[in-house]
Amino acid sequence: MKTFNIQEMADGIRNGNRVMLSQAITLAESSLAEHQKCAHQLIQELMPETGKSKRIAITGVPGVGKSTFIESFGQLLTDKGLKVAVLAIDPSSTLSGGSILGDKTRMEELARNPLAYIRPSATGGFLGGIASRTYEAMLLCEAAGFDVVLIETVGVGQSETLVHEMTDFFLFLQIPGAGDDLQGIKRGIMEMSDLIFINKTDEFGSDKAKEVKVTLARSMQFLPQKESEWKRKVYLGSGLTGKGLEEVWDAILDYFSWVEKSGYLEKRRKGQNVLRIQEYIKEQTVKKVMKMIHEETPIWDLENNPYLIAEEWLAKKMVISQ
Repeated sequence: MKTFNIQEMADGIRNGNRVMLSQAITLAESSLAEHQKCAHQLIQELMPETGKSKRIAITGVPGVGKSTFIESFGQLLTDKGLKVAVLAIDPSSTLSGGSILGDKTRMEELARNPLAYIRPSATGGFLGGIASRTYEAMLLCEAAGFDVVLIETVGVGQSETLVHEMTDFFLFLQIPGAGDDLQGIKRGIMEMSDLIFINKTDEFGSDKAKEVKVTLARSMQFLPQKESEWKRKVYLGSGLTGKGLEEVWDAILDYFSWVEKSGYLEKRRKGQNVLRIQEYIKEQTVKKVMKMIHEETPIWDLENNPYLIAEEWLAKKMVISQ
């Protein structure tokens, strides 16, 4: 098994070495126990350099133009001298476990930008619209000095909750042709959203886009206030032409100014750390329990009630607080 020099990798990441950064993320994504141990040691070494970026989630249904929007938005930010990391999540096949991982090909111009870094990852079946090691990848990108980390989710609807809790700002992309009625799945995302950007206005026309904007703005009046007390925004524009992207960035800057002054950002970052602790405990517990179950399945009397078998197994193997 390949050995890793943790200090050398940490120094390389601090100095902006892209190869070292990619290797570190690959290490964090590995399912091998030894690789996981090395990744945790590396992140521990780099923790003082983390937490300084703006963590932004970008979501929307397939076909809304997430990749095009992110490429244009990333170019806008790099033109301002900011370093931008994009963690683009692709869905994994439930049969083969594979994914397309085509985001670099969809963001060719941004991929060549020296101030940008694009890392496609597969979900591996992990819920929440993110890969199982997205949080670790985000920390590593922060340690490498990126000012903004954009997380492009798979756009899976209500299970976007995890990526919302992992990031600071939630940007929801919508298109005029998606319909004006607010389905339940859309409402859940709208409640989490800090800003809704109606994309592809060049394709659908400004009149249709304005109509959808009015509908969304009215609907948001009935949503509960966000914990940050930030008032949700709705903007129009196009990721293809770049229209409206400057306004989006200005709103993001206003948001961070708001939450930093109020102390909400510090509170949210602590919550993000707690969430990752809980998710990792749950992940490792499930992994160990499933291994035990797999090893013992042949000795079960499968003719009996499966629920009683499960309850009996839990009673013998697990200590559960009532």
